[in-house]
Amino acid sequence: MESAIQALHLSFSLGTFQTATTDRGKEFSCHERIRDTLGLPMYFADPYSSWQCGSNENTNSLLREFFLKGTDFGKVSRSGIAQALAWINGRPRKCLTWKTAYEVFTEEVLHLI
Repeated sequence: MESAIQALHLSFSLGTFQTATTDRGKEFSCHERIRDTLGLPMYFADPYSSWQCGSNENTNSLLREFFLKGTDFGKVSRSGIAQALAWINGRPRKCLTWKTAYEVFTEEVLHLI
């Protein structure tokens, strides 16, 4: 997870990511190194408080449309994951005034440049 976060962080302009909020899973045990290396404040949801990471829970729900709970993502092809993410991020959402997540994110990133 640490290397994935660092690679993602390096892919975008400085200031794109200002904080990160995660659950308390073991995949984030590297949170101190991420914070120190990237200067990215890390916040943690309280146990059994999924509403504190609402967009994360919503995204997990959307992913379940493609991958059932318990799916071993090590056995899912990169193209399969990329296709699912492209569909999810390309889907217009009412909460984004019918823009796609991709459109909103791109507008925000371009605004930082």
